[in-house]
Amino acid sequence: MEANIKKILEYIGENPNREGLQDTPKRVVNMWKEMFKGYDKKQVPKITIFDNGKDGIIYDQMIIDSGDFYSNCEHHMLPFFGKYYFAYIPNPNGKILGLSKVARVVDYHASKLQIQERLCSDIVNELEKALDCENQPLAIGIVIKAEHLCKSMRGVKKKGVMTTAYLKGLFKTDSNCKNELLRHIE
Repeated sequence: MEANIKKILEYIGENPNREGLQDTPKRVVNMWKEMFKGYDKKQVPKITIFDNGKDGIIYDQMIIDSGDFYSNCEHHMLPFFGKYYFAYIPNPNGKILGLSKVARVVDYHASKLQIQERLCSDIVNELEKALDCENQPLAIGIVIKAEHLCKSMRGVKKKGVMTTAYLKGLFKTDSNCKNELLRHIE
């Protein structure tokens, strides 16, 4: 792989043997191992779930987790990054997600060459699968807002944010529920 990186450096007009670039192929290979961990099945995050009501509180209201993410566009291999808003309404007789696991699932699926639409569905489907029981969540979904460098630093060179959503259950079928979710998103 390092030899291929050297060839790429040569292709763009660089000298891979100059002082500042001598270790670049090795650094790039190590960076890719980290950035693309989503292809390593051994790194699939373990999702902790709990019985709703186990701690004495039965929760049937909206739970929202938000955070930052970084991914790479599969079309140009350039970064896209932004904010995610994952939400669900647990079934009173169902399960509750360990909240830190949401961020781990987002990071895992973002660590692949992606399109934003697939990233949304990958995250929701994996978390829904973890909650797989006879009492599915009443609603589950995600909204992602991201800047794509393939748009802002090349091509049209326009800065902007793409927003995508993947909603299931009441978030998809009940406009009041969907609107409540959207009011919580910045």
